[in-house]
Amino acid sequence: MADLFDTIGAKPPEVEKITPLADRIRPGTLDKVIGQQHLIGDKGALSLMLQSNALASIIFWGPPGVGKTTLARLLANHTDMKFVQISAIFTGIADLKKVFQAARLRRSNGKQTLLFVDEIHRFNKSQQDGFLPFMEDGTIILVGATTENPSFELNSALLSRSQVLVLERLELKDLELMAQRAEAELKKKLPLKAEARETLLEMADGDGRSLLNLIEQCFSWNLKKSIDIEELSKRLQRRAAQYDKSGDGHYNLISALHKSVRGSDPDAALYWFTRMLDGGEDPRYLARRITRMAVEDIGLADPNAQSVCLQSWQTFERLGSPEGELALAQAVIYLALAPKSNAAYTAYKAAYAQAKSTGSKPPPKHILNAPTKMMKDQGYGTGYAYDHDQEDGFSGQNYFPDEMPRGVYYFPVERGQEREFKKRLDYFAKLRAKKNAERK
Repeated sequence: MADLFDTIGAKPPEVEKITPLADRIRPGTLDKVIGQQHLIGDKGALSLMLQSNALASIIFWGPPGVGKTTLARLLANHTDMKFVQISAIFTGIADLKKVFQAARLRRSNGKQTLLFVDEIHRFNKSQQDGFLPFMEDGTIILVGATTENPSFELNSALLSRSQVLVLERLELKDLELMAQRAEAELKKKLPLKAEARETLLEMADGDGRSLLNLIEQCFSWNLKKSIDIEELSKRLQRRAAQYDKSGDGHYNLISALHKSVRGSDPDAALYWFTRMLDGGEDPRYLARRITRMAVEDIGLADPNAQSVCLQSWQTFERLGSPEGELALAQAVIYLALAPKSNAAYTAYKAAYAQAKSTGSKPPPKHILNAPTKMMKDQGYGTGYAYDHDQEDGFSGQNYFPDEMPRGVYYFPVERGQEREFKKRLDYFAKLRAKKNAERK
């Protein structure tokens, strides 16, 4: 019976009922793929590979539900390779050996294997190394799929033998096209008013598989008339934002928050701050990071910024969630609008580098205390000028090691409080030069 249905291109009704919608509308050719035109367009990397008949091993990197598995299947079909799919979550060393043995036998019979490895970043180093000889001798063409940054999660040896291709989350127009294909497959329209339809697309959050699951839920209600946004929201929960607190999304979003603050954009900073909160980030982590921003990027241009951050952190600890997050949000706004300077941060790093390079040079003897007669006889404290006794309260003496040239590390900017610090620094520099000239 199955052969008959395969021949005539139809499926028995009971099969249609149990086959997921995602599989039923999966495209059969590359030109039917939704999205990823930067890869499959006329000058896309995949298109060029296929045109030159030079398909190499590939790592697909992108969020869930954007077509990684579909593209791998189509590449196998286009190149007439045997498509073999495994998941790193459920596959061990023994399973891999069987896959490689079958691929080698297949190759001896003139058939190449495209091995698709889902969640390839889940394999450990030794398992990843196991692919290398079979990639090198042409036994397999590896197509790996990962949602994590390959440069952090995959071996350099594996990466050097593969081309990393980045897949992008689907846009609303892509999701709309997918919804239309689903309607054509099911031969009926979604029971949603225009605004509710758009809300459904937004709920998918760029994930095509998630959208198709939502569409199946909508059709399962057997509604007699279209519903609005309010009714849709009651029936469906908005999909959780894609955010891994220990993964790539975490680092991308904190980077976006930090750079928005540094770039003096409070609106963008608040957006990324709330995105992280919505994704489940620990507010204490955010409190620590925004305090770091105050130290690193505002510095002495506004010394009060650190106090604002610490007070907001303390307020959060007193109030808890969700009210305490408002205090942190206020600190984010304050930092974004504060004058910026990394002069103290840069000075610290420069001084630290020179301190490490100069080893254990002692301070000059004239600034050392001499609590004993022996130390006085050794010259400790001799020639020290007590600054408060000077007419202008400044002696201008050398405080660096005797054999070391005077270091200059701190260069304040002409912004905020540091504008005044710069004036003081310039004043003391001129006064020091005058004092040194008088000593000569």
